Amino acid sequence: MKDLCLTLPAPAKLNLFLHITGRRADGYHNLQTVFQFLDYGDQLQFRHRSDNQIHLTDKHSGVAANDNLVLKAAALLQRHLQQHGRATGGIDIQLHKQLPQGAGLGGGSSDAATTLVGLNQLWQAGLSSTELQQLGVQLGADVPIFIHGHSAFAEGIGEQFTDVEPATPYYLVIKPKVSIATAELFKNPQLNRNCKPLTAADWQQAATVNVFEPVVCTLYPAVAKLRDRLLQYAPTRLTGTGACLFARFDSYQAAQQTQQHFSDLHNFIAQGQNRSSLIRTLTQL
Repeated sequence: MKDLCLTLPAPAKLNLFLHITGRRADGYHNLQTVFQFLDYGDQLQFRHRSDNQIHLTDKHSGVAANDNLVLKAAALLQRHLQQHGRATGGIDIQLHKQLPQGAGLGGGSSDAATTLVGLNQLWQAGLSSTELQQLGVQLGADVPIFIHGHSAFAEGIGEQFTDVEPATPYYLVIKPKVSIATAELFKNPQLNRNCKPLTAADWQQAATVNVFEPVVCTLYPAVAKLRDRLLQYAPTRLTGTGACLFARFDSYQAAQQTQQHFSDLHNFIAQGQNRSSLIRTLTQL
């Protein structure tokens, strides 16, 4: 196992809706959302090294080492295992980045989750999914869903899951040329923080919204303009608190026909997945 080079995907996610049902005493917001994965994302390669060092090759993301969630995840797991008397060794990691930054697609969180899951495998640590999720939430609220690996109705700060099986259409995902400051969105006085709570059994996408969408569209006219263009072709929604919009289609061909009208912007077509490519790849190993 220690000579193994392990290659794993880090898939993107969509928030099919995103509601806030109130504020918590600790300052965080109580959220409700449905996470669904995409068959598109980043890829990470892991190779064991004998000197206990953690080394990352990342040529594309442009994220500083101090802020890189891959490095943080590897160091967190290594420290956790060593504190419990477990040997780990070091690791060489290569990150092949496809997902844009600040897009609402969970790219950094997915990379961190794949790092925790991959190193748990490579170091033969034997931690359960629940244990890895407890580590992952220390890195970010979106990390646990990628470790969980199944589409879920999520509550709390987004880390309490009930598995669901939404439809798996094709999505045209487009990122306008803006960078969004998530922290500022949460502070915005126009943000709706009083949505009526839903349950996993009764949510319907058509009866939900992303409460951040009107705020983002007001603050970032480029997002509003893109949304209005996309709505001419298909139902469209903002994902998460990022800049990306996703339009839903019944077929790849229909998504591809619309894609031709948006060649001026970063975009891709992907199909929804209710079981992530990361979990499916691990199952096949």
